[in-house]
Amino acid sequence: MIDHSILLQKQVILRYLSLLCLPSSEFLRGNKMIAVENQAVVSENAIPKDASDEFTVPESNAFGQSFRDYESTVRLSIVENCYRLHHINQTYDFVKRTREEYAKLNKAEMSIWEAVELLENFVDESDPDLDEPQIQHMLQTAEAIRKDYPNEDWLHLTGLLHDLGKVLYHPKFGELPQWAVVGKKCSLTK
Repeated sequence: MIDHSILLQKQVILRYLSLLCLPSSEFLRGNKMIAVENQAVVSENAIPKDASDEFTVPESNAFGQSFRDYESTVRLSIVENCYRLHHINQTYDFVKRTREEYAKLNKAEMSIWEAVELLENFVDESDPDLDEPQIQHMLQTAEAIRKDYPNEDWLHLTGLLHDLGKVLYHPKFGELPQWAVVGKKCSLTK
C-alpha cells in the first residue's frame, strides 16, 4: 500500500529544492508577480511610480506596516555575514551538486510535523527582524493568516509550511550551511 503522506513530504522537499536559486522572473505570471520574500501577490499596476517612471518606495506596505530595515537592526553583522557567505559560495556547481544529492530523497523519512519540530532551535541568520526559533515564526505566520482568512484552510497550511525547506540545515538532512538554505534566492548562470 502506498503511504501518501510520505509521497507528499517528498514532493514538498523536491519543490523546495526546485526553487533554490531561481531568478525572480521565474515567478512571473501574466501581470502578477509572486514576491518570494513575503509570499505576497503584487499586481504590476499597483507599484507606485513617479513622473519619471522610476520606482518610488512607499512608506508602508498594503497592511500599513513598515518595510524591513536592514541598516538599524541589532542583527546587522549576522545578516551581512550570512549574505556574504551566500554570495561567495552559492555557485552553479554547488547548486547542481546539492540538487543531485537531495534528489535521492535518502536523508530522512518523517511526518511533516516531525520536520517542523526540527526547526525548534533554528534561528534564520538572514532575517533582520527575527531572533526567535523558526518553529515559532511558522506557527505565528499560520495563526496570523488564520485570523485574517478564517475560511482558507489551504492558506493556513501554506503559512505553516512556508519555511519548511530550512530543515536542510538540520543534521538529519545533511546539515547544509545557513547560507545555502536561508535568504533571498538568486539567479545563477553557468
